[in-house]
Amino acid sequence: MADSPADSRIEAIQDAYHVGYMNEEVRISYKRDVKMAVGAVAVDAKEGDMSSLPRWVAKILSEQGAIEIQSNDTAGYISRTLNRERIARPHDLSGIDIDFYVRVNDHLDTLRERERENLAVSLNTFVASRLEKIVKLAAASPLSAELEGRLAAEEKELYHTIHEASMKFKRGVLKKFG
Repeated sequence: MADSPADSRIEAIQDAYHVGYMNEEVRISYKRDVKMAVGAVAVDAKEGDMSSLPRWVAKILSEQGAIEIQSNDTAGYISRTLNRERIARPHDLSGIDIDFYVRVNDHLDTLRERERENLAVSLNTFVASRLEKIVKLAAASPLSAELEGRLAAEEKELYHTIHEASMKFKRGVLKKFG
């Protein structure tokens, strides 16, 4: 089955936010002496030093065992976000960060299989809940500024797609009355 235009738009959105996410600075501590330069990023550090590096550089150095990325409690952040949605009223969407799904996918890559599977179950429930709410809201009205602030980038695209399809459907079936 070929990708729809919406699929490629969502992929493009994710790619753009992923670039921003990977360029964010993260706190690190050096496990050994490191001296290197990659593009505009130069590192000259001794074992035990602490500093900040773009996430993409930190991931490479971490994989090589040269540094340790300081915990930013991504698991806690995801858990709090899932809980806020779970306790939200049936017709209300809790607010999530615009790059929430990019952060979640990056975190999933760091987990062992069993942890990943457990989180995936919770995420599927979370996504199903949000999808149900977005479909109802998008079929009824255009995206408001207040609601836009509560959606991830991918969800905004979904909202617009559903709203456009809903309006087109209504015009088609209610030709003279819509």
